[in-house]
Amino acid sequence: MLGDRWANEFWYQFDDTMFFNRSQELDDAYTAIIEYLGGDLERPFREKWLELSKLPEYPQNFISFVTPLRQQLTVLSRAQLRVFDAFYQRRDPRLVAAFSDFGQGVLFDPRRADIASEVHTMDYPEAYHLWHVYLRAMMFLGIDRRRWAEIAPLNGFSWAVFAVAKPNQHVVSPPLPRQTVIRLALQWLPRSADRLDRDFQSVPYPQGIG
Repeated sequence: MLGDRWANEFWYQFDDTMFFNRSQELDDAYTAIIEYLGGDLERPFREKWLELSKLPEYPQNFISFVTPLRQQLTVLSRAQLRVFDAFYQRRDPRLVAAFSDFGQGVLFDPRRADIASEVHTMDYPEAYHLWHVYLRAMMFLGIDRRRWAEIAPLNGFSWAVFAVAKPNQHVVSPPLPRQTVIRLALQWLPRSADRLDRDFQSVPYPQGIG
């Protein structure tokens, strides 16, 4: 195992809880979301948000779209935040490092070799868009709104780090220069969810990065 051990364990448990050993309740929530979205948990949701968020009716049009998923999104929110709370306190500065390491691809975990990539990082850059869409849906529906408002800039920051580092999922990437990470943190961590809505219009990487 390479990289920060606490962050490594956090991301391992996060994936284990949300994907690889998920509860029946979470599995049922995913199934309902997939059925609502027409057979896919990811791309239709991301593309629908991109479509709706460009219109003057946003966010009401998006709220109307996700309201039927309130119960399922509540299950997802509860499961994700349970992992966050097991490892970090709210606004814990170590979370910045955890999201930075995740974006850089410097966390190597051999326990994942038989089920996924060995490096804790996103599978592809648009996955950051997807997480933003889910957390925005939760925020608009009043599901743990303040918590997701705190996490949203971390997701955006990690996306920017990912765009610069372009990590490998199977080989540990060299860490970015410290000043690069600090510069990205100063640029992204103060951003509001509304500002991030505009940032995530850029696909696959942030405008001017990658």
